[in-house]
Amino acid sequence: MENILEIKNLSKFFGKSKVVDSINLNIKAGEIYGFLGPNGAGKTTTIKMILGLLSIDEGEIKVNGYDVKKEFEKAMENASGIVENPDMYGYMTGRDNLKLYARLRNVKEERIDEVLELVQMTNASKMKVSKYSLGMKQRIGLALTLLNSPKLLILDEPTNGLDPAGIKHLRDILKEISRKNNVAVFVSSHILTEMELMCDKVAVIDKGKIVKIEEIGKEKSDEKPDETIISVKQLKEAEKILKENTYKVSIKEEKLVVKIEQDRVSEIIKLLAKKDIDIYSVIQKEKTLEDIFFDATEHKGGQKNENN
Repeated sequence: MENILEIKNLSKFFGKSKVVDSINLNIKAGEIYGFLGPNGAGKTTTIKMILGLLSIDEGEIKVNGYDVKKEFEKAMENASGIVENPDMYGYMTGRDNLKLYARLRNVKEERIDEVLELVQMTNASKMKVSKYSLGMKQRIGLALTLLNSPKLLILDEPTNGLDPAGIKHLRDILKEISRKNNVAVFVSSHILTEMELMCDKVAVIDKGKIVKIEEIGKEKSDEKPDETIISVKQLKEAEKILKENTYKVSIKEEKLVVKIEQDRVSEIIKLLAKKDIDIYSVIQKEKTLEDIFFDATEHKGGQKNENN
């Protein structure tokens, strides 16, 4: 699968402050790629450089093979995005806003009907934008970005202010766009649960550096749960036994927490049982995006490689 967005050693300075620090990302066609980080981490600055709204100080960005610095117009023919809130004329209808944009970009008018149907705004398209709810404004803004049939769609904090129903609606639309139209979707957020539900892959950025890249929702039979939580009667004695046998173990909330591969859990149970330790329960904890995020931002080492 081809890379639609390629970012190599990208950096940005504001004065002497390095706000984006040598980041590398590759995003493929049909992939929803999350850009996750706390406020001020460098997400919006990176997105503005991709869309040509900020200059690139170091590194390079390519969209569908075209260099944003050297071949800006060709690169932007393949990209579209919303940074902050969709900017549309409130006194005009949603359809008329799209017509205006279509004329500016030499897009055929029949494409308007296609994108309105895609974002489920056909029935509301004759209403004035000023009458739209926030969710409707987000969807009509999304329709606008899709008019030129982009290969790369970039959205900066698109769920801000939306209620749970609006967030789910937007999420479903983005999934359909990426799968049906093979669009690479790059979406920034600081909302962990939303990224986990929406994305195929997530990059965590903190203080301008990519500190973690993680695939989401992929079945990994060879990758085991990060922690096994064991409840026992003789807590301290069990901890001592495991440490003497070189297992990585700690005590949390009166339970043993063991870092071990899934296929080795049985050997721990056998060991403890042999030592007459009473075992109450064994729970294998899958690592969540929240765990990944806090591990990455609390133990910062910066990005070494982008393994795509």
